[in-house]
Amino acid sequence: MQRYSAVSLLRHALSGHKGWGRAWRAPEPKRSYDVVIVGGGGHGLATAFYLAENHGIRNVAVLEKGWIGGGNVGRNTTIVRSNYLLDGNTQFYEFSMQLWEGLSQALNFNVMFSQRGQLVLAHSADQLDAFSHRANIMRLNGIDAEILDRDEVRRLTPYLDFSDTARFPIAGGIFQGRAGTARHDAVAWGYARAADRHGVDIIQGCEVTDFVRDGGRITGVVTTRGTIHAGRVGLAVAGHTSVLGAKAGLDLPIESHVLQAFVTEPLKPLVQHVVAYGADHFYISQSDKGGLVFGGGLDGFNSYAQRGTLAAVRDVAEAAVALMPCISRLRLLRHWGGVMDMTPDASPIISPTPVDGLHLNGGWCYGGFKATPASGWCFAHTLATGEPHPLSAAYTLDRFRTGWTIDEAGAGPYAWLQ
Repeated sequence: MQRYSAVSLLRHALSGHKGWGRAWRAPEPKRSYDVVIVGGGGHGLATAFYLAENHGIRNVAVLEKGWIGGGNVGRNTTIVRSNYLLDGNTQFYEFSMQLWEGLSQALNFNVMFSQRGQLVLAHSADQLDAFSHRANIMRLNGIDAEILDRDEVRRLTPYLDFSDTARFPIAGGIFQGRAGTARHDAVAWGYARAADRHGVDIIQGCEVTDFVRDGGRITGVVTTRGTIHAGRVGLAVAGHTSVLGAKAGLDLPIESHVLQAFVTEPLKPLVQHVVAYGADHFYISQSDKGGLVFGGGLDGFNSYAQRGTLAAVRDVAEAAVALMPCISRLRLLRHWGGVMDMTPDASPIISPTPVDGLHLNGGWCYGGFKATPASGWCFAHTLATGEPHPLSAAYTLDRFRTGWTIDEAGAGPYAWLQ
């Protein structure tokens, strides 16, 4: 690993950032690999790393049509949590949380994981009772959870609207102290560098346009940088899953929508935790730079655009001001969109497909960033062995045919109203 002294760091900084060594190589694609992973986001990079780290499979290529960090892994609100209710989700996301807790050490790269805790607000006695049910499920699975009454919430978050005229009075909340945030681009860079150290080829600017077939089996991919053969192909392309799936002959139960995120101008420390609104789909935290980072629900139409819309700005701003009137005069610095692949039950797919040689990691809806480590761990197991990992066995593509869905409303919009 390349190391820099304090003097060299200063010299590089003052030189206009010239002379830095590459964090990972920029290789030309080889003719063939044992495994080709399509998609250089967090899930694809994590899969490549764990293929090498856990299974010793290093003849691997990660193909990214853009640049590392340019997709959903760099277009989210950075929240990490494991406060899920349903069997299958609960264990998987808690395993992901455990991986997050050791991720900087495992990658030898600071992903800036901050366990500041997440508070989800309840706005009625019935909602608080539903949260108690969720908290009990979490505790039975060894996950930390606390039920807070109104006064405890007020002591924790005095900046919220507790007035008699509040649009949605606060009755209490559920708190997970181990939840928090991580620096999204650092996660991508950390996995990319660690995978590269194992010999994985990370190939940017390489768009997959079709698949190579031998009979009924997928044996490689056609790309803008030539044909690449593979023993197995894994798709981890987020919002473009249905597009590439169709090229392989799959009609997937996935729709693509835009989910937007927002950042305000910086201010002094105010929001110490991640706070989620139980009356609307809204969540907020404060970055180390001082900006408030927040988001809301999906745009209500299908799209592949990585940009925001004014309708969503209005809706999310209304929720923000209703929850925190003190931020009503803050200026919005920027907002952006990530392309979400939504399944009918809003839970993911980590599974072989009916097409021999092709495996799928997609349908992450609202859960993609927080699932990054466990997703890579389990998808690597599937690609290495051909079998599902026990923690992701419920995420089969076949569940939509059999009816064994995992419908938790994605733990996203209105999930907290259950």
